[in-house]
Amino acid sequence: MLAALLYGREDLRLETLDTPVPAAGEVVIEVTAATTCGTDLKVWRRGGHAKMLKPPTRFGHEAAGKIIALGAGVTDWQLGDRVVANNSAPCMNCFFCQRQEYSLCPNITWNNGTFAQYLSIPAQIVRHNLLAIPADLDAELAAMTEPLACVLHGVARSGFTPDSRVVVVGDGAIGLMFVAVMASQCQSVWLFGGNDRRLAVGESLGAARTWNYHQVDIPSTVRDLTQGWGADIVIEATGVPSVWETAIACGRPGATINLFGGCPKDTTINVNTDRLHYSELTLKGVFHNTPQHVRAALELLASRQISFELLISDRRPLTDLAQTFEDMRNRAVIKVAMIPN
Repeated sequence: MLAALLYGREDLRLETLDTPVPAAGEVVIEVTAATTCGTDLKVWRRGGHAKMLKPPTRFGHEAAGKIIALGAGVTDWQLGDRVVANNSAPCMNCFFCQRQEYSLCPNITWNNGTFAQYLSIPAQIVRHNLLAIPADLDAELAAMTEPLACVLHGVARSGFTPDSRVVVVGDGAIGLMFVAVMASQCQSVWLFGGNDRRLAVGESLGAARTWNYHQVDIPSTVRDLTQGWGADIVIEATGVPSVWETAIACGRPGATINLFGGCPKDTTINVNTDRLHYSELTLKGVFHNTPQHVRAALELLASRQISFELLISDRRPLTDLAQTFEDMRNRAVIKVAMIPN
């Protein structure tokens, strides 16, 4: 089979590998669609990820497909079932899992390799995070379950209410998903990004107003919108340390700042301790998702209440993967559905 492997910084190669054979408790799927992600772009540019993978390794983590092989002991699934598999599953037994803090589980089973014709799904994911795709949901939308689950986890951790005034900083797929989910429940979601085409998508997904941050000072603009106070909730969705500092500067006294974009390992930021203390700011680092949010994400995609298809810029064969990552780096596309077969 054809599969993508990451060897290091911007070193992505398509190679021919053996088609996987499922071990006990596993299934193998034929990948129908694998969507690209901002995390993939960061991992490609940085050459790895502190938690999810170390090169050389199979690459990609969002996919939908159909089951072509069942491992011993798998009885809840049938050949031909259309499924989406989250890229992870918690152990369900550790200190954190017992407290339902699943994204903090130190024993998470990770699975990468969706940019391939076939993908083996580990037993732990089969047990806890393999879901049937509704009959009327396209595979390319179902493949977006994992990032949407992360966003739903982020929204849940933000203290969000329908009267919240929300600032989203970052117009990548994750930032736009935050806009779509939060704008479906409140009217004051403001988006700052650096690409006018993406900002237009943000408006289509419900952003009340958008700004190109190349043309405005973000904290000053937010204060002007809020009688000088700042936003109730700020979502940072770029993974750039300096933008983390900008996001903190956008919050009102008592605000929650959701530092969602993962920064390069061992980077730091500066925080004004007086403002943090006397303004009672809540700074939250929020990571990944939970089984509950994986199920909620697939349900939301299937409901078609939100036009998430606006995030898919193109559909391409797997052989176009290298060019796709160049286009992502140049911000020419948001998400691309890779079609391996």
